[in-house]
Amino acid sequence: MRKARAKKRPLLPDPKFNDTLVTRFVNNLMLDGKKSIAFSIFYDAIDIVSEKTEGNGLEVWKEALNNIMPHVEVRSRRVGGANFQIPMQVRPDRKITLGMKWLITYARGRNERSMAQKLAAEIIAASKEEGAAVKKRTEVHRMAEANKAFSHFRF
Repeated sequence: MRKARAKKRPLLPDPKFNDTLVTRFVNNLMLDGKKSIAFSIFYDAIDIVSEKTEGNGLEVWKEALNNIMPHVEVRSRRVGGANFQIPMQVRPDRKITLGMKWLITYARGRNERSMAQKLAAEIIAASKEEGAAVKKRTEVHRMAEANKAFSHFRF
């Protein structure tokens, strides 16, 4: 590293829920700089979730995000000519980022008609501890558990 680390830019809260976490999610959801479209997709998905679960859609989304966030992950490290997968704790900031990215990625891969419906279905599945994004988290945790023997190589 040559220069000082870049400063974190403050995020503005979203217009509807006044929550910075929503803005962060929408920024990950956005394609080609189309933020207004990303916001409309997210809000439509939250409305669909509210209808299907008869609860607060935002709370269901936050619960789903908590169910997806990983606590440990494996990192590659070269020790003595061999590569080891070393389990490490995930920083809180990275936890949120990984959870959001997995939720969006697996929502895009679903078979519903619109992106809002895909996202809503994945959010509902994740809030019930099922779906592809939760499966990804358990897979990452299983990988870390399997490589626990190499944890003494931590850097």
